[in-house]
Amino acid sequence: MPSRYFVVGLFISAGLALFTLGIFLIGNRHEAFSHHVLLYANLPNLDGIEKGSKVQVSGMDAGQVTKIEVPASPESPFRVQMRINEELHGLVRTDSLVTVDTQGVVGETFLTIHPGSSGAAEVPANSTLQSKAPVSISDLLTHGLDVMNDADATMKEVKGKLNTALDGVTGTVGNANDLLVGLKEGRGPAGMFLRDDKMAAQIRDTVSSVQSTTATLNQASARVNGLVEDLEKHQLAQKLDDTMTQIHSASTQANITLQELHQSLGQALGPDTNGVSAGLNISETLTNLNAATGNMAEDTEALKHNLFFKGFFDHRGYYNLTSMSPQDYRRNRLLVNSNDHRSWLPADHLFQREPDGSEVLTSEGRKVIDSAIAASGDSVFRYPVVVEGYADAADPADQLALSYARAQLVRVYLQARFPFEAKRLGVMPLSATPPPGLGHESWSGVCVLVAMKMQ
Repeated sequence: MPSRYFVVGLFISAGLALFTLGIFLIGNRHEAFSHHVLLYANLPNLDGIEKGSKVQVSGMDAGQVTKIEVPASPESPFRVQMRINEELHGLVRTDSLVTVDTQGVVGETFLTIHPGSSGAAEVPANSTLQSKAPVSISDLLTHGLDVMNDADATMKEVKGKLNTALDGVTGTVGNANDLLVGLKEGRGPAGMFLRDDKMAAQIRDTVSSVQSTTATLNQASARVNGLVEDLEKHQLAQKLDDTMTQIHSASTQANITLQELHQSLGQALGPDTNGVSAGLNISETLTNLNAATGNMAEDTEALKHNLFFKGFFDHRGYYNLTSMSPQDYRRNRLLVNSNDHRSWLPADHLFQREPDGSEVLTSEGRKVIDSAIAASGDSVFRYPVVVEGYADAADPADQLALSYARAQLVRVYLQARFPFEAKRLGVMPLSATPPPGLGHESWSGVCVLVAMKMQ
């Protein structure tokens, strides 16, 4: 009998331990136990931003929108409350800018906090950051239509002025020809001078000059006529008119299509036999789907750290750098492996400082990066690549910000220069301290890691 009580007690203790571990993992997944900082931004137009929308700092997931205050009047902006991870607080400065961005053209809408300059102070908690109103596609199309209208009006004005100039040149040439004929035939006062032997030589010289001038005017007239004929031949004005007509027709057709789509959606989203609208059904379905997806992600995250499955996930390399802190990165045995190929590139060979305090890649730096990629061989395109950023600034926040900026500069260059997949190319700001066991106690620059052990 005591053995049964012991087994039951052991089972209950194991269940409580697993329940506590699950609560901890779920809280860690939603960053419930992390330290956060509240920041604010005033936006004239939300453009799809809502409570729970993602917030990124320099392209890294940093938190979410926790509250939106609706303004009391149309002239007032929306006040958005953002909760960001305290580890990324050092990247947000007093001159940082908040913008509304989307993934692709019609992807998820989120807020981006752009890093400030190294010379600006770190923004305090509960501060209001500067923001920039989003630009919609309809505004861009309207602006393009205005530009086409201005171009059409300008071409018509140029054509009218060219016609006026041609008429003046033609009249001048005609008057000069009449004057020359009269002089040769001896008509008028000028013809009388031609009969005088003393004035004959001077008149002949003058006639020669006038003939030379007439030839020059004829050449200029021919060039202007050729220009006008070329304009009329290519029918630039007509083409501009046709283009404007096609744009107007396309806009009308788009409006008709939108109206038909609205009618179709109205019919498709009508209430069902039970009186429940399709929109409500879809909303409930998406809610259930999001809940199931979240549960699956939490279960998978728990399996990654489970004693029995941890080795399997370590071998497969299921890690996301956007959710991994620099401390976890330094302790990860898959990413910190002395057998992986690493290229240590010093900062003085890669970057130069601009007058505003920011850094840019030099032409010598691009050559150094190209040489490092070439030395890695074909494996650089088969395995994940991590660009580790390092900076030896005096202030710890400046180290984190500068190391992240350096890693981003190299990552952008690699994506533009070589055929890397975006999901296989990550960045990790490590301030000035590399992971242990790599032969470098401190570093300033970048290190390009080809993580062959993650496959």
